[in-house]
Amino acid sequence: MTPTARMLLALALLISPAVAAEPVRHVGIYVQPYYAAAVTPDAPPMVDVGASFSGLLASTKRDDVLAARDKVVADPKMVTPMTLMVLAIRLYDVGLREESVLWFYAAKDRYITLSDVVDVGAAGLAEVEAAIGSFATLAGPFINGYAFCDVATQATLRADALAWVEANPYGAIFLSQLPARSADRAALLDQSIAGLKANAAKERAFLEDPANLAGFKATRQQNEMDERFCWQ
Repeated sequence: MTPTARMLLALALLISPAVAAEPVRHVGIYVQPYYAAAVTPDAPPMVDVGASFSGLLASTKRDDVLAARDKVVADPKMVTPMTLMVLAIRLYDVGLREESVLWFYAAKDRYITLSDVVDVGAAGLAEVEAAIGSFATLAGPFINGYAFCDVATQATLRADALAWVEANPYGAIFLSQLPARSADRAALLDQSIAGLKANAAKERAFLEDPANLAGFKATRQQNEMDERFCWQ
């Protein structure tokens, strides 16, 4: 398989549908012990990401979810990637889908910087690693399904999320009780950010190629993605 074909397949897998074409307004996933969606969109989910955020993110009121977002913005240093994932899901559920995309990407990037600096296995963070993998796998098709309704907007949100992660390093990266992959944590963090930027640039360049973009859009059309995710 060529690199182009692999890239197209990877993107297609992120946005492949699971059900028939109907507008998707609710991210119905479960990632224990952090999140369990309610059976119906108008009921509160189960959220366990710490007392400071759980109540707000379990609320069915848009203003409460926005208040959680504002708390993240005001004091981001120790906000966990799991909290950011749940924030992204709840923003989607209350109809703030561009914000959802931004924080979904920020959650993934924040975790990647952690795992590139800290030896997550030696640090006893296997549960965190598994949870982020589950969130990305389960929520990704919903959130990316919307994100790629407009490729240019997706690229902007992707860049904005990475810029936020770079400007707001995760405080856990520098905790001495978490073993690092080398003594120079700052250098490892710089390398991680550089890698994230390189990967984002590759994705952007891939979709800027007219042939690749046409193939990508054809895959979305075949899977009825616009009907499911591009509603207003």
